[in-house]
Amino acid sequence: MLHELAQMLVDLIFDWGYIGIFIMMAIESSFIPFPSEIVLIPAGYLASQGEMSIAMIMLSALGGSMVGAFINYYLALTLGRKILIKYGKYFFIKVESLEKMEDFFEKHGHISTFTGRLIPGIRQLISVPAGLARMNLAQFSLFTALGAGIWAAVLTLLGFYIGENQTLINTYLREITIAVLLGLVIIVGVYYTIKKMRNQ
Repeated sequence: MLHELAQMLVDLIFDWGYIGIFIMMAIESSFIPFPSEIVLIPAGYLASQGEMSIAMIMLSALGGSMVGAFINYYLALTLGRKILIKYGKYFFIKVESLEKMEDFFEKHGHISTFTGRLIPGIRQLISVPAGLARMNLAQFSLFTALGAGIWAAVLTLLGFYIGENQTLINTYLREITIAVLLGLVIIVGVYYTIKKMRNQ
């Protein structure tokens, strides 16, 4: 079934081209999360066959990811905050708690947004607390683009080099995910160490 789904996506991407990648990545990055690997790995494979350009795949994927992220950000900013202030008390969410979250994102939003975009299951959702906390839009855009761009490059290159071998893809994707998570732990550790030293 997974093979059939992958083949269907390859055919769909081939038919729709870069617009298809853009649309699917925008959807993936907003409300209907699905694994971005089922879009970008087949696209990378098509690039290895000379059917697509890696640069254009990356631009389409990054553009779609940014659009999806902005949708979540602005919905949380315009609707979510008002709803939480008005009805949050019924769900034990106090205005003080919201203000603390805003303060956290004011100080650490950049590292949270960047690392969140690289963590499976979280990257689609990290835009919501950023919007609720009214994170600086320029910082949000920059660190969302960095995180989304790195993840898109990893998946596209994975499809480019081993796109036909599903077993190898599963193995490498698992290893890459573990390596990324370990790298993020190190980055966050270094970030807080430097932050602590500066405060002292």
